Amino acid sequence: MRPHVILNAAMTLDGKIATRTGSSEISGPEDLKRVHQIRKENEAIMVGINTVMVDDPRLTVHKISSTKSDNPLRVVVDSQARTPGDARILNNDAPTIIAVSKKAPSENVENLKEKAEVIFCGEDKVDLVDLMEKLKIKGINSLMLEGGATLNFSMLKHGLVDEVRVCIAPMIVGGSKARTLVDGEGFDYMKDAVKLELKKSYVLDKDFILEYFVLNNDK
Repeated sequence: MRPHVILNAAMTLDGKIATRTGSSEISGPEDLKRVHQIRKENEAIMVGINTVMVDDPRLTVHKISSTKSDNPLRVVVDSQARTPGDARILNNDAPTIIAVSKKAPSENVENLKEKAEVIFCGEDKVDLVDLMEKLKIKGINSLMLEGGATLNFSMLKHGLVDEVRVCIAPMIVGGSKARTLVDGEGFDYMKDAVKLELKKSYVLDKDFILEYFVLNNDK
């Protein structure tokens, strides 16, 4: 058993979630409110360590609420326990779990334990299936996945995503080194691609929102 997982992201028309320099200011203010509403509706929100290092997110619902109890549990997939001690995700706005591998440097782990709960999942890198099971045991029934691109692929590859929601902004940036919605090693054949079913689509100010069910997942 695992939580119900919603992958949410904003991307350009050409599928980029950030430029080659890391710039990721994509969607408009109305979409940001939509994102924060999804966060509020879920019990946890999860990102990878690269997102923490590049964007230093708070992962709260401050766009729609100032009540701390509305903020979801924050989860960071961080195999080597590299989360900086001054990262905003470690503030007291909400509790935070750092998922690390057994190969994470002990000094890093001990430092993080001062500000967050650290759980071990996997040997060399975080075992996402194990992580989802442990979150379920902790009572987490719903989780919002905000990437980044490599984590998005890994979660999809392991059948751990139930819904995909994307905001498509009316812009094109290009760049072979720009991050796309899903990176990682990818699938070799189209027959192995993650299949989706359109659930809903609508215009939100200047952006376009698409919501899908994932058809071939494992729950």
